[in-house]
Amino acid sequence: MLRLRCLADFPLKGSLLYACDKKCIRRSQHARKETDFLRLKRTRLGLEDFESLKVIGRGAFGEVRLVQKKDTGHVYAMKILRKADMLEKEQVGHIRAERDILVEADSLWVVKMFYSFQDKMNLYLIMEFLPGGDMMTLLMKKDTLTEESTQFYIAETVIAIDSIHQLGFIHRDIKPDNLLLDSRGHVKLSDFGLCTGLKRAHRTEFYKNLNHSLPSDFSKQTFNNMNSKRKAETWKRNRRQLAFSTVGTPDYIAPEVFMQNGYNKLCDWWSLGVIMYEMLIGYPPFCSETPQETYRKVMNWRETLTFPPEVPISEKAKDLILRFCCEEEHRIGATGVEDIKGNAFFEGVDYDHIRERPAAIPIQIKSIDDTSNFDEFPDSDILQPTAAPVVSNHSEADLKNKDWVFINYTYKRFEGLTARGTIPSYMKTGKR
Repeated sequence: MLRLRCLADFPLKGSLLYACDKKCIRRSQHARKETDFLRLKRTRLGLEDFESLKVIGRGAFGEVRLVQKKDTGHVYAMKILRKADMLEKEQVGHIRAERDILVEADSLWVVKMFYSFQDKMNLYLIMEFLPGGDMMTLLMKKDTLTEESTQFYIAETVIAIDSIHQLGFIHRDIKPDNLLLDSRGHVKLSDFGLCTGLKRAHRTEFYKNLNHSLPSDFSKQTFNNMNSKRKAETWKRNRRQLAFSTVGTPDYIAPEVFMQNGYNKLCDWWSLGVIMYEMLIGYPPFCSETPQETYRKVMNWRETLTFPPEVPISEKAKDLILRFCCEEEHRIGATGVEDIKGNAFFEGVDYDHIRERPAAIPIQIKSIDDTSNFDEFPDSDILQPTAAPVVSNHSEADLKNKDWVFINYTYKRFEGLTARGTIPSYMKTGKR
């Protein structure tokens, strides 16, 4: 009898030993992870840790490069911003806001940042590389999008915008340039520099005092007299030029933002309505010969927001655009995002699984470092130690004296630490 009891005890003892082994393994893994994390914190990252592969974007204050981390071989997008320009154009608060929000946001719908660091001349943000390019490039390749494709991209952008609203942020700069596409063609939000504070291009006084020359194509013929096809062609030719300029374009900015007498997250939904119009019509509703004229049209949207009769658009689509682009108090989304999701235009959308379905327009890429969905840019000397802004009132000594404003800019995400030869989770299909 005793012998039988002892035998019966064996399964229990075996399971206890197995549980003990699992606990020991977990403890060991945790200790190893903690060691790796502490090692990462002690590691001082710098430009020398990355190999620059190609320029994939350029703006008024810097550029974006495809880079490879030398010790792991992983590819990232490196955003490079000149400190002198940040000080000159009073952009320090905006770039700090972007860095802080990217640290806090951990969402499928927001571009992921892994590291940030600085040197004497520049600030650097190391972010996930999204080989699909951006919505601006996609729209420039297409005359218009179908309503089915528009439904997909607007639905995904609704979720993306809501994800930052839930964190307590207002984006304030929703436009096609800031809607990035991952390797499967799904949307991710980027460029959070305006989530706190406003830049000059969002102020009424800026457009009243602006003496800005006309883009070449806009000046040849009055934009208002063109038909829809000609407007779309002219808009696309000048769109990239506007994106690169310090002036930018006020096409997507809500009127209450210009007025500066109080606004809320509803301004992001106005911007989405403008993007939806552009997807279906081929150009945004308020585009004009000059930024001043565009600003005037935005402020007088009740008269200027019209639909060209020669471009077919469903009543459902038109109704949603008009619900986005209207007075704040009547704007869709005022009672919550479910108000938007339940709109008739989104009939049939499975929001819970939309990121798992194929994108409306498949992205063609050959490898994780494929840059075929980006424009070609000539190389620059921004990474050279002697490189300096074209125009700046800040000498190197002056920069050193003011460097305190960039204190605590450095950041390292532990998830970025992976063994050489492995693939970071965000690069894997269907993962972030």
